[in-house]
Amino acid sequence: MKKWLLTGLMALGVAAPAADALAQAAPRNTLVVLREIDADNYDPPRSTARGAGEVIYMMSDTLVSLDWDQRTVRPGLAESWTVSEDGKTYTFKLRRDVTFCDGKPFTARDVAYTIKRWVDPATRSPIRWRAGPVDDVIAVDDYTVEYKLKEPYGELLYQLTLFFASIVDQQTVEKLGANFGVQGFNGTGPYCWGSWSPRQDFVLTRHPNYRWGPPLYSNPSPQVERVIWRIIPEANTRLAALQSGQGDVTQYIPQFAIAGLRNVPTVKLTRQENYFWDFFMGFKVDKPVVSDPAIRRAVNLGVNRNAVVQATFFGAADPADAYLNPRTIGYDAEAAKMVPSFNADEARRVLDEAGWAPGPDGIRVKNGERASFLLYGLQTSEWRRMSEAMQADLRRIGIDMRVQLWDATVGWGKLATQEFDAFMMSYPYISATDGFSLYFDSTNRPTPNRMNWNDPETDRLLRIAKTGLAEGDRMRAIGEAQRRITAANVWLPIAREQLWIAASQRTEGVRPHGIYGVGLYKGLDIRLTR
Repeated sequence: MKKWLLTGLMALGVAAPAADALAQAAPRNTLVVLREIDADNYDPPRSTARGAGEVIYMMSDTLVSLDWDQRTVRPGLAESWTVSEDGKTYTFKLRRDVTFCDGKPFTARDVAYTIKRWVDPATRSPIRWRAGPVDDVIAVDDYTVEYKLKEPYGELLYQLTLFFASIVDQQTVEKLGANFGVQGFNGTGPYCWGSWSPRQDFVLTRHPNYRWGPPLYSNPSPQVERVIWRIIPEANTRLAALQSGQGDVTQYIPQFAIAGLRNVPTVKLTRQENYFWDFFMGFKVDKPVVSDPAIRRAVNLGVNRNAVVQATFFGAADPADAYLNPRTIGYDAEAAKMVPSFNADEARRVLDEAGWAPGPDGIRVKNGERASFLLYGLQTSEWRRMSEAMQADLRRIGIDMRVQLWDATVGWGKLATQEFDAFMMSYPYISATDGFSLYFDSTNRPTPNRMNWNDPETDRLLRIAKTGLAEGDRMRAIGEAQRRITAANVWLPIAREQLWIAASQRTEGVRPHGIYGVGLYKGLDIRLTR
């Protein structure tokens, strides 16, 4: 199979120049980044799309940054910070050498404006909760910010590393209004808004003053003059562009190609081990059939994750043996041990003991009800392959999983309804508390808590995990929450996506980061040799 992959990939490179989008080699001192899809806008608090974050991280900065380990918070626009004893006031000391792309000096007033705009209901930010329970944000002087909370929020620094917290220029926002992030942008990042042709190219130009990059990079300034984010929806065409020198770097590599690319001499392939983007199936615990804990446990026992992941990702993802990646902050090893391993015979025994007896067609029945449930998901090649493999596994133990996959244009709306019994999802997270607070807090029903999980004890534990003053208390609470939810088999963990970046030979310094799924982050160490 490897020989076929290599031959096919190289052949694609020969055919590539025929495509209009690939008409010429990448320009000198211009980094051409190839990606699959665009975003709807590039206004930090108004988009949750990874595609938006890819560009926003290059056009703007956050108060703090996240190191390669995805655990250590480092300086950003803030040189240092302190936290009050009650955990409700964060005082940030800002750099004094920062400017926006238009040359305007950056001050504490920009931070106060940005955060207040983020949490303002009028902004309609779908992720304003990530800013914490904000009481006020005060510019004490030009280079001191007091970030006041109504209650402690131990996740605040991690949340402030995300692109949603990117600092923006008030004057430009007010000038462009709803078109900020659509027709223009003004940030303090290493690159500035050049032009955007939706679903085609996004062009960024080097910020000439930029020298304040986060300390995780060797270079505090950008090393290339321009960055072009180019949309090429078709996977094989992206690979052809990379191999023929018409593109420089991409994280959007088809899973089947990764093994073969390791042996292609014109491509450099690197992986980020600390990457948190997981695939799972969740159950609406109050719906018929899947409300039975025995059904949920049997599904966990009856699906062969190893086989499903191999058939779907061709070795480019890892089977998920827990709800969280063991490298993430707050991961609980005891909860991980509670996730059932594949054992079809044990699944049948669990169903037998719970009174689910095989019917004439092989599907189990209990009190006149068939062991059948409806699964919703988005229409992607990965989910199609995964659902088909899981469907076959479950039928072998007597469970009928019906599948309905939706195009993304309508799918998110469908996933906010009560029409389905289970759903498939993938998501990024930066900590255990981040992920579990998103999905298992009862106040987040019906979405993103699509499981309708409504458990006062879980809510209590999540509150401690978020607001506890002592780190030990927070870690114990989130560990207990993981064990409680895992014991109920609310999810079927499926896969952990791997982050790979493929780069051309003329690039140096390409290293995948992975924050919120974003591969290049700021890309400050990337250089072009020709």
